[in-house]
Amino acid sequence: MKKLIVLLFMILPLGVMAQEIKIAYVNVQEVFMAMPEMSSIESQLATLNENYTNELKVMQDEYQKKYSDFVAQQDSLTENIKLRRMQEIEDVRTRIENFVPVAQQDMQKKQQELYQPVQEKIQKAISAVGDEKGYTYIIDPQVFLYRSNNAIDATPFVKSKLGI
Repeated sequence: MKKLIVLLFMILPLGVMAQEIKIAYVNVQEVFMAMPEMSSIESQLATLNENYTNELKVMQDEYQKKYSDFVAQQDSLTENIKLRRMQEIEDVRTRIENFVPVAQQDMQKKQQELYQPVQEKIQKAISAVGDEKGYTYIIDPQVFLYRSNNAIDATPFVKSKLGI
C-alpha cells in the first residue's frame, strides 16, 4: 500500500507536465495603434498641447517685451520704478517656470485618462482570445528577448475580437 502511494505521487507530476502548454504572443503596440479611438485621442492631445504651447508663447512674448522695454528705458527711470519693473519681469519669469511643469503634468494626466479605456478594452480582448483559443500564456514580443518561430501570433485574433 505504501509503495502504491509513493508510485502515485511519482506518476502524478508526469500527468500535470503532459498537459499541453499553448503560448501565443500579441503585438499590443500594433493593436493599440490600430484602434479606431486613437485618431480622436491623438487629436485631443494635439489640441491640448497646442493650447499649452500657445499660452507659453504668450507668456514668453510678454516677458521678452517687458524685458526689452526695461532695458531700453532703464536709464530714464527712477529707482522706485526700476525696482517695480524688475519685479514685474521676475513675476512673469516665475509664472513661466511654474507653468511648464504644470502643463506637462496635465498632459500626462490627460494622456493616461484617454488611453486607459483603450488599454482596458485591449486587455479584455486578449483575455477573451486566450480563453477561446485555450492559450496558457499570451505574451508581448516586445517584452521578451527571444520568440520561437512556432509561437502563435494571436494579434489577428485580438484585432478581430476588437473589430479592427
